[in-house]
Amino acid sequence: MKILVTGGLGFIGSHTVVQLQKKGYQVVIIDNLSNASLDVLKGIVGITEQAPIFEKLDLKNKAAVQQFFKSHQDIKGVIHFAASKAVGESVNNPLMYYENNITTLTYLLQELIKFKISSFIFSSSCTVYGQADVMPISESAPIKPALSPYGNTKQIGEEIIQDTCKINADLKSIALRYFNPIGAHPSAKIGELPLGVPQNLVPYITQTAIGKRQQLSVFGSDYPTKDGTCVRDYIHVVDIADAHVVALQRLLDNKNNSNFEVFNLGTGKGSTVLEVIQAFETVSKQKLNYKIVERRAGDVVSAYADTSKANSVLGWTAQYNLEDAMQSAWNWEKAINSD
Repeated sequence: MKILVTGGLGFIGSHTVVQLQKKGYQVVIIDNLSNASLDVLKGIVGITEQAPIFEKLDLKNKAAVQQFFKSHQDIKGVIHFAASKAVGESVNNPLMYYENNITTLTYLLQELIKFKISSFIFSSSCTVYGQADVMPISESAPIKPALSPYGNTKQIGEEIIQDTCKINADLKSIALRYFNPIGAHPSAKIGELPLGVPQNLVPYITQTAIGKRQQLSVFGSDYPTKDGTCVRDYIHVVDIADAHVVALQRLLDNKNNSNFEVFNLGTGKGSTVLEVIQAFETVSKQKLNYKIVERRAGDVVSAYADTSKANSVLGWTAQYNLEDAMQSAWNWEKAINSD
């Protein structure tokens, strides 16, 4: 069965490709390589001993998207990761985010309807909740005004899919709202590989530890949390990848309760930035050079998941803890710097 993974050479996309191939799916990857490297393909092949089909394609190019689907009419499902994803960058460059995250989604959905591809998994985010009133955050929590253009693109993206599903009974979609994916594949053959300066905490930690970055900045220490730093639900990327495979199988097996469903993906446990640093120091047995700086625009104080719906309905539960994830991230950082 052929499955399309957009953004399949990205961090979560590449791990999902590996888990799909392990389950026997044939995978086609679309990626424009704007925030990914072709080396990731080698890593995927190194783990699974099979090469996915790869097409370098920019989803903003409508004609190219249309041509792709004409050429691949046997695709049975789509997992859509391709999007820009840095909160700070979205605040500084909102139009880039609206073009890249919204336009591409509409082009994709138009082709799904045209070619009657009925199973669609959307890479969403806990940012849709904004600063939630109650912790942990369940799927029934109100969708608040987004605190960043990035968060807004995920809210709008879900609305577009929901509206499309309302008038296309054959289209089935699951939006997976994930919290903070971290870590790397246990083989250390793929992991988080940001181009340029990392926008996420964990690659910045590992790059600082290995000497690529001078110092880690911790944005704010005066938040109303146990140590004054922001709280997030950090989840191992392999757990996230497994959830995508489970969600896809749910749609392919027609087990969905409605044709638009949402699930939180997290561990159900919140960790502060300083606790993540401590977990890294524990597994790496070294001190990290960091300093507290001013708060950053667009950051929510606290966000961690109520995962009971994903646990009971999808039958999926996170298997790895924070130390496991930090150890795998550190192994990956060492592996890519061993040349």
